Amino acid sequence: MDIEKLKYPIGKFEKPTTITKDILKNWISDISTFPKKLSTEVLDLTEKQLDTQYRPNGWTIRQVVHHCADSHMNSLIRLKLALTEDQPTIKPYFEERWAELHDTKNMPIEPSLKMIEGIHERWTVLLNNLTDEQYARIFIHPEHGNTFRVDENIGVYAWHCNHHLAHITETIKRNDWN
Repeated sequence: MDIEKLKYPIGKFEKPTTITKDILKNWISDISTFPKKLSTEVLDLTEKQLDTQYRPNGWTIRQVVHHCADSHMNSLIRLKLALTEDQPTIKPYFEERWAELHDTKNMPIEPSLKMIEGIHERWTVLLNNLTDEQYARIFIHPEHGNTFRVDENIGVYAWHCNHHLAHITETIKRNDWN
């Protein structure tokens, strides 16, 4: 079993040299359709299946769902900061610590699925109505010590959606849960 393939089932994010309107359209579509795709994959899973790790020493499917709610909530806030402040420094968070909190490890997934649905609906409306100048706005990520453009970050989160969706779909396939 290839641990790297389990960890990055779709590979790592690769920023294109040029981010075109078509690329942005595809990324925004991935973000927009993620809630439905995620719900389709996880709503019929049993509690035991939800508590299955997608890889050795990895998160459970339950933790992945809650992580997506946490991460995407933070991304929407970062986008709004970038759109309303001049080169804001965003607040990082320890996602691995958040994943160990009681709500992430033990709660039903439905509240996070509702959060994801609402966050993505608002996020998509914003993303579909940005100007070229807004796509070029930046924020500073102190953890990485560099700046990120809004358009680049859209790609990172489209990848993030597909990355975690693949963790779930590949786990379902490997365990023959269909």
